Amino acid sequence: MSALYKSEAGAHELRRRYQEQLRDWPVPAEQLRVPTREGETFVVASGPPDAPPVLLLHGSGANATNWRDDVAAWSRHFRTYALDLIGEPGLSAPSRPPLSSDAHARWLDDVLAGLGITRTAIVGMSLGGWLALDYATRHPERVTRLALLCPGGVGKQKTGWLFQALLLRPFGRWGARRSVRAATGLHAPEARPILDQVVLTFSHFHPRTERLPVFPDSALRRLTMPVLVTAGRRDVMFDSAETARRIRHCLPHATVRLLPDAGHALLGQTDSVLTFLHP
Repeated sequence: MSALYKSEAGAHELRRRYQEQLRDWPVPAEQLRVPTREGETFVVASGPPDAPPVLLLHGSGANATNWRDDVAAWSRHFRTYALDLIGEPGLSAPSRPPLSSDAHARWLDDVLAGLGITRTAIVGMSLGGWLALDYATRHPERVTRLALLCPGGVGKQKTGWLFQALLLRPFGRWGARRSVRAATGLHAPEARPILDQVVLTFSHFHPRTERLPVFPDSALRRLTMPVLVTAGRRDVMFDSAETARRIRHCLPHATVRLLPDAGHALLGQTDSVLTFLHP
C-alpha cells in the first residue's frame, strides 16, 4: 500500500470514486500516462490537439477533477492538460520529492517532453499555484501565461486553522465537515458535494506536512509573461493581502484580483481565467 493512504481499503475507495468521476468528464478527453523520473504521471487531455496548450495544476488533496467545472469552457479554445500531481490522491506516482529542491521543476520538464510541449500557459491552484510559480521562475521562457488561484509561496502560510481542526477531530464526521468548511471557506449549500468529497479524501489520505517555500522578490521578478493572481481575502491558509501586495510590488504588469468574500477554495473563476488566457 502507498504511504499516501491510511489503509488499502481507503485507497481503493478513493480510486473507485475517482474513476467514476473520470467517466463523467464533461467533454471528450484522452487519458494519458506520461513516464517521468518521479514515476508515471496521469493526464486528462481535452480540446483540439492543435489548439494552444494549457497545463492545469490542482491543489493539495485533489486530482484532475479539480477542473471539471472549468474544462468544458476552456477546452473549446485550448488543448487542456489536467495533471494529477505526484504525491496526491490521483493516479500519478506517490513520489514526494522535497519542495525545497528543483525536483518538481524537473518532473514538469519530463511531463512537457512526454506531451510534446515546448511552451505553455499554466493555471495553478494553491499547491498547484506554488508548483506553477516554481516552474515559471526557473523557466520563464517556457511559460506563455500564468494564472494563479490562491497560490502558495507568496503570502505567509497560516497555521491557525490547524488548531481548530485538531479541536474538532474528536467530533467525528461533524467535526471533519466543520474543519473543512473553515479551511476552504465554502459555506454555501451548493458547496456541500465538494465538502463531502474533501472530507472523504482526508479521512483516507495523508496530506503533505512540508511548508511551502516562499519565493524571494528576485525570483518573482523573473516572471515576464502575463500573470493573473486571484485570491480570497478570507483565505485562512495563506495571507492573501500579502500575496497581493508582493505581486503588485514585484510584477507591476500583473493583474491581481483580491475577492472580498472568498476563502481559500475559489469557485466560479472559469470566465475570468478564460478571458485572461486569450491573447
